Amino acid sequence: MWKGFCDIRNGQTKKYQIRRHKMKESVFKSYEDLPLFLNAEVVGKALGVSISSAYELMNERGFPSVRIGNRLIIPKDKFIEWVNVKAER
Repeated sequence: MWKGFCDIRNGQTKKYQIRRHKMKESVFKSYEDLPLFLNAEVVGKALGVSISSAYELMNERGFPSVRIGNRLIIPKDKFIEWVNVKAER
C-alpha cells in the first residue's frame, strides 16, 4: 500500500511516498499441509516471509536445518517443534 503526502520546506512542496509492508499470509492452513521436509521456499510460505528471510532464518544457530550437500532442509516435525518453542516466549 502506497500513501503519498506533501512536505513544505523553504516554500517548496515535495511529494514523498511511504511503502507500508503488509505481512504475507501463510499458504498453509495446518501443519498437516506441510511436506515431510521443508526447503526455504516452503519455510517462507509457512511463516509468511520472503525466501531470503527464510534462508537467513535457516542459517541461524538453533534453527533445526540439515545441510545435505549445498541444500538446507528442515524435517517437518523439527520445524513444528521449533515454532511451538518460539510461540511459548
